Amino acid sequence: MAVQNISESVYVGMCLKIGTPQQVASRRDIVDSKEMLINNEMLNNPITVMLSGSLGEGFRLSGSDMDYMHWPNNHRVIWDFSQVHFYNTQEHTLILCDSSESPPGFTLLWLPLEETSHMVMSACVRMNGMLCISSSMYREVTCSLVFPGSSPHGPCGSGSYGSLEYDTAHCFISDFWPPSASSWIDRCHSWPPPHVVNDIIRNGCHFVAIGHKLGNHTGNEWRISFSQAEYKLVCSMNHTQFLTYGLLKLFLKEIINEGLRDEDKLLCSYHMKTTVFWAIQQNALPRWCPQNLMDGFWVCFKLLLKWVYEGVCPNFFIPENNMFLSNIYGEAQKTLFTRLYRLYENGLALLLHSPSIRSYIINVLCNPRLVICTDEHTLISEVEVDENIFDEVYANDSIYTLDLHECEKNLHMVEQLLGLPLTQYHIVMLQKLTATILQRTAFTLHSMYTNTGSNKQLYIVDKVACRFVKLAAKFGFVSDMLYIAMYYYKSFRYRDALSVIDTIKVKLAQPYLMYDSHVDRERYTEAVGSQSLSTKMRQAVAQNIKIVDEIFYINALIPEQQSSKQNNVFILFIPPHVLLYMLEFLCSRHVDTMRAQRTLDDLQVLVHHDQGQLVPVHLRDISWEILGICQQITGNLQAALYSYQQSLRQDPHNRIQTATRQRIQDLHL
Repeated sequence: MAVQNISESVYVGMCLKIGTPQQVASRRDIVDSKEMLINNEMLNNPITVMLSGSLGEGFRLSGSDMDYMHWPNNHRVIWDFSQVHFYNTQEHTLILCDSSESPPGFTLLWLPLEETSHMVMSACVRMNGMLCISSSMYREVTCSLVFPGSSPHGPCGSGSYGSLEYDTAHCFISDFWPPSASSWIDRCHSWPPPHVVNDIIRNGCHFVAIGHKLGNHTGNEWRISFSQAEYKLVCSMNHTQFLTYGLLKLFLKEIINEGLRDEDKLLCSYHMKTTVFWAIQQNALPRWCPQNLMDGFWVCFKLLLKWVYEGVCPNFFIPENNMFLSNIYGEAQKTLFTRLYRLYENGLALLLHSPSIRSYIINVLCNPRLVICTDEHTLISEVEVDENIFDEVYANDSIYTLDLHECEKNLHMVEQLLGLPLTQYHIVMLQKLTATILQRTAFTLHSMYTNTGSNKQLYIVDKVACRFVKLAAKFGFVSDMLYIAMYYYKSFRYRDALSVIDTIKVKLAQPYLMYDSHVDRERYTEAVGSQSLSTKMRQAVAQNIKIVDEIFYINALIPEQQSSKQNNVFILFIPPHVLLYMLEFLCSRHVDTMRAQRTLDDLQVLVHHDQGQLVPVHLRDISWEILGICQQITGNLQAALYSYQQSLRQDPHNRIQTATRQRIQDLHL
């Protein structure tokens, strides 16, 4: 009974730490919506992009990297020449896979026709009279394609974007399931279900640019990647199985690898995932439910311990691929086994060393008769669920194109996607993406025709652009109304902008507004409780404003946009209240100087005295900067200097320091 209570208590803790079933489902659907849009065939994008790894699977653990896979749509890997007839060779470059000289799970990739893109050709070497795509050379060529300045890390280009770490893997895709993984199909008797198996096989596999350390052609070999299949397997888990996987990830990070140098960390999250896959498929636990979460964890830990003892970790899809072969052997293997066995001897008490889990075990040990409710609706309130969903929507709200034709195709694509059977999470994400596309289209139109169009053209374009930013405000967050004010300011309609600003002020001052994890739960529930996510987003949620580097919304912020771009950050993030005051100040200067001074005073009070409620701590750099810009415009150079100096002392989230230092120099004090 005690173990069952501990299991239920840890289940609750893991739901709060990792997410309830609803939260995890919403994360996956929101990411899925974005990928359905950016990867749609109608857009004719040359590259497909997929979020993989922990974030793609639905985890939001601190310290998780953003892992992306990119592959060219006009290249396909085939396993033998009989598969050539499935393709039009005018449209696809075919790559032949040859695993005959490689360890299990790895392969060489040949170009039979020796015709491909310049980028792929530059990564080719000649072997036995044929062109072979070298994995090491391809890594080098593609490392910094997505994010300039990335450094090689395994098969990826790695670095940081703002405060987030990323890994981008450029790979190739095969539409066919690998022959070496055919045994996996035969093993799928009880899990995953047949429709998942069929879906996995139908989607083939990928090849990432890294060879086996002990292979004959390490620098040229490619690893067969089952990332897409693994994502589908994780999605087919029930929530207890998913939390078991999450618990193993925490166990690895907070206990096994705690205090170790990176080079001494022999086990990784992929090993944890593999143990869960095998444990589920082998029916190691008859029933996975909250009451036996600890049993599930223990089954997986024992399996891992067995693998370390034997020095064999069989890949889930190609068991002949021993994933311990190159690093867990000899003295390192013995040391790791000893370390794990000592933990094993402690029994479930070993989890008392985990800061994330400890309190949930202690609660039960101190209150053995504690009754624990594992129903997700009692674990987390509607307000908390909404908060997580809207943060997720905001994080995935990015459209990369500025081409008007592409914007048009994106809008048409959204229209088509809305005809599919979608969840509420799909719909709210597509709604926000629509708002963003409309905003980008409006500002792009304005910049294209301002200096080149005739008066009649300008009038028509302006009318269309105005309609777009107003329409976007009806789809997006409350804070999206600021784009209307920015558009009016950019087109010199200061009174119109101030009228919109007055409306926004009222909306941002509502007591039920949700912003940056600050919300009056009772009032929020009274105002929009039980409404659709779409309604909640439009009426009761504000988010920070994204100023993308390709569009100059406000000329006064151009140096900051250029500074962040130079530092590989392509978006400025500005608190809505700070931007509101900046726009009010800039517009009022032209029509009401008294109002301009009052607004500047309000902005100063906000930036100086806010306790993280309206000016998030990580955005104080841009907030102090904007205050300094406004002070400098009025001629108060000493105050501007102080503000710029304060900006330099903050967390450099927006990477605007170059602009700040230049502004200080330009003061000539």
